Amino acid sequence: MHFISGIADQWLGLCRKPPAVHALQTGICIPTEPACEGQSDGGGGGLGTIRRGVGAALSGMRTLNRNRQLLWFALLAGLVLAGNIICQGALWYIDWRIGGFVGHVLGFFVEFATLFGFVFLLAGLILSISSEKEGHASFFEGLTGAKKYTTAIIAWSFVLALAGMLLFSIYFYGGVFNDINGFLLNPLLQFPFTLNLNPSTFAEFPDYGGRSFLFWTYPYGFEDALTFSAINLLLIILTAFVMPLIVLEQKTLKEAVVGSFALMKKTWAEIVTCAVLLGIIVSGVYLTYLLIQAAHGMVTPPELLYAIPTGPWIALGVLYYLALFSIAFVMATVGSIAVLDLYHSAKTGQITGPEPHS
Repeated sequence: MHFISGIADQWLGLCRKPPAVHALQTGICIPTEPACEGQSDGGGGGLGTIRRGVGAALSGMRTLNRNRQLLWFALLAGLVLAGNIICQGALWYIDWRIGGFVGHVLGFFVEFATLFGFVFLLAGLILSISSEKEGHASFFEGLTGAKKYTTAIIAWSFVLALAGMLLFSIYFYGGVFNDINGFLLNPLLQFPFTLNLNPSTFAEFPDYGGRSFLFWTYPYGFEDALTFSAINLLLIILTAFVMPLIVLEQKTLKEAVVGSFALMKKTWAEIVTCAVLLGIIVSGVYLTYLLIQAAHGMVTPPELLYAIPTGPWIALGVLYYLALFSIAFVMATVGSIAVLDLYHSAKTGQITGPEPHS
């Protein structure tokens, strides 16, 4: 984090010195003064917009670095995704057994439960950072405070689940997102992602006359979980300020949605810049699979390149999965913190973050 922060500081003129207090508590610029440069007005600021978006991401990294217990958000969010993968596998198994309308109803409830978990964790993260005392933010205190907003969180999760299922139906049946499907899922056919890590070795029971539950969980449940995760991430980014408005300003759900779009209009370019930067970091880790592929090709006889990987390579593939998802959820935590920074910035008219050079 310090390495990335240092490079960005040198290129973009951001301060290397972390603020003594959390970025959200730094001085607020009064927009009536010309000195308050960089006001959010729809993201039309060119390089200034890029600088503000990168600054929000770096501020999120610094906040996470000072408050390591916020990594509980990443761990618990990862467990929610793991639960979704298992449930998606169960849905494939149920659909194979009985099929029909029941599978769709259960699919909606799985999506709703997953989004409720993510949104509840997000509410806890927002509250924990907002109530930061002496540079220390308690994530579990934030989760306790989020219980007061359970009704609003349930309602918002229900709305997101409906939207997610609609987009998934378009994706699955309409063929609209075929290119996205290829981008997300085709790499799974390549080592170390290859789906041969599982099916015909320990997930099928030919003598039994069927496939085990593990087969339905991986690859099918895994694929669906990734697709839903991409859709859910898109929905949460498009409605980034709904939860801050609910838990910090006690807005109703309708008021929060309307207010979120109004604030998004001011800071959409900064949000995109921040998301792209974090996405580049995750993509850089993701693309290291090419190095593992190259090593696999150099040490494996040609006749075995497309066979089921051996035990050591399976172990390497599993470790790679864990490393990739760990980085992804850490960056998701940073992005959630940055959203709160951008929320305060949109309210005050100036992007907060690193202090100016003295």
